Amino acid sequence: MGATDCHVHLSPLDGMRPGPLAMLGAGTPELRRVIEHPKAFLEMLDRAGVERAVIINYLSPKVIGYTERVNEFSARYARADPARLIPSGGIEADHPDPKREITRLVREMGIRAIKLHPPHQLFYPNDYLEGRPHPRLREIYATAEELHIPVIFHTGTSVFPQARNRFGDPLHLDDVAVDFPQLTIVLAHAGRPIWMQQALFLARRFPNVWLELSGIPPGRLPSYLPRLAEFASKAIFGTDWPGPGVRDLGANFEAFRALGLPTDVQRAILEENPKKVFRPA
Repeated sequence: MGATDCHVHLSPLDGMRPGPLAMLGAGTPELRRVIEHPKAFLEMLDRAGVERAVIINYLSPKVIGYTERVNEFSARYARADPARLIPSGGIEADHPDPKREITRLVREMGIRAIKLHPPHQLFYPNDYLEGRPHPRLREIYATAEELHIPVIFHTGTSVFPQARNRFGDPLHLDDVAVDFPQLTIVLAHAGRPIWMQQALFLARRFPNVWLELSGIPPGRLPSYLPRLAEFASKAIFGTDWPGPGVRDLGANFEAFRALGLPTDVQRAILEENPKKVFRPA
């Protein structure tokens, strides 16, 4: 115990589009039970030896089918055990009043992180720059910075239908890290599989940028990121359960622990760093 799974997808299945739902096995009985009963998920964490989990939710009505109702779901789900469940929520890149909306999510609903998914929401993270199409992104980042909550960005590719992978290059976040130096930025999936060096560069360059290792088969980490032990102080681990290819949350943690990384490296990635990024309630 003490470990945090920094990336778990729990959302209402009835709002998903057929393609993405089929890729999750059309919602297995176990997944449906966990979504309906947070206690079942907490028991799953107990079996895996995991103390906390970040519940990932974001808006993507066109690609996945997620609408604003996932924010309420995430907040309500986490109320089952606020010490162990960390709810994230989403916002559209062109929301008319980002400051008000994010403040409502955080202060009224208890959302503790914002998740943005450029390949599913179809924008570049630096689209707030002059002449770019989403100037209100600037207000999203400034508000999250002011409220001291992390923004989780999907980086790397997505295999879901209608995803546009050109938006997944993490190098676009270089501008965000420069312009918002106090914003905690989480690079979900570490740019897998074609932009991992860019993600590593950003995490090493900026003290506010974190490399998140979810959705990568743990056994592939030594080949993808052979110097993982050297930058353990900037890395956090997540499973991406129940995403495609991640059928067992506990097995993913076992596979990571079986890599043979030094104890202090494992402790940093699994226990210590997540508490710096996702602060206890």
